[in-house]
Amino acid sequence: MSDPDPFAEAELRDLVPAVIGILVSRGADFATAEDAVQDALIEALRTWPTDPPRDRRGWLVTVAWRKFLDAIRSAGSRTRREERVMASGLAAPAASAEPGAEEVPNTDDTLDLYFLCAHPDLSASSAVALTLRAVGGLTTKQIADAYMVPESTMAQRISRAKNTIAGSRLNRPGELSAVLATLYLVFNEGHTGDVDLVAEAIRLARTLRTMTNSAEVDGLLALMLLHHARRDARFDADGRLITLADQDRTLWDRRLIAEGIGILQAALACDELGSYQAQAAIAALHADAQHVDDTDWVQIVGWYDELLGLRDTPIIRLNRAVAIGEADGPAAGLAELQRIDESLPRYFAVEAHLRDRAGETKRAADLYSKAAELAGSVAERDHLTRQAARARAGRKPPN
Repeated sequence: MSDPDPFAEAELRDLVPAVIGILVSRGADFATAEDAVQDALIEALRTWPTDPPRDRRGWLVTVAWRKFLDAIRSAGSRTRREERVMASGLAAPAASAEPGAEEVPNTDDTLDLYFLCAHPDLSASSAVALTLRAVGGLTTKQIADAYMVPESTMAQRISRAKNTIAGSRLNRPGELSAVLATLYLVFNEGHTGDVDLVAEAIRLARTLRTMTNSAEVDGLLALMLLHHARRDARFDADGRLITLADQDRTLWDRRLIAEGIGILQAALACDELGSYQAQAAIAALHADAQHVDDTDWVQIVGWYDELLGLRDTPIIRLNRAVAIGEADGPAAGLAELQRIDESLPRYFAVEAHLRDRAGETKRAADLYSKAAELAGSVAERDHLTRQAARARAGRKPPN
């Protein structure tokens, strides 16, 4: 068997939410419809490389519908649910019909699926998993590999999510803010491999943007693009973390930066400021600086003030303290830091950085070591450990 056509596989994933929506509109429950579409995807990847259909969407609908009927028949012969589906007049063509021969409606329920997968009764992890599966078209194994957990663990998570929303119809039970938060969670995972969650989040955000007229959707997409543009500069050849100040900015993707800034400017022109737009504006100011010394920290502080007016969270206040330390000096940053709970993740790393810049290298070294013990990743821990060693040796920070 030949390898799957990468283009066909990408197109398949784009078709998934629309096909699920068609099955649900015919009377299928979400969980069984989603399983049926996944089974149809597997069959498509097996057969399309050697026998591609003329109408891929119609083929997928027909095969998924047959899988759905097989599933409900196996669950119990002539159950009330099957009778209700058959009586609806929306049953698929006879089994002898070729896949793709039936007429497929042009309606697209993809946007509704975004909302359904961000259902308020789902936990954040469950919403992410269900979004990747139902809207992203990924298999359970692909999602499990991306999150580096056993396939059985991810299968249980997805199963619980589907059980939670059992009976929910495509009536947008969630909020757009929940959809955006879910996509940003996917983006921030950032794992690479067979499935790059950063690229997947950007793809889904692009699709969502075509379905909505929301400045905040634009803001989120711009934020993702601006962060993603710096990806190649974040680690050295040995896998060591490189901070924003020390990154080789010639490695930044200027095409993505230009696209992100263009999308952001259009969003800001709508005069409907939201938190993702404010965060994207901060990222854009960093991206505009050809060198770290060119960074407009005063404007960045101003955008953090705007962000606090929209979402007053300890993490935003912590990042604002860093910006104030750069704009007005480390003493001003430390004064802001005193207003924040020291139990906050990265608190000691920020304090170490500010004291380091203030010339308190011994105190900074101790704080770097303390922050390293609390680091959330190996790369961050190693970076903070190196900073502690440098400070103990009495060497000033590079910038």
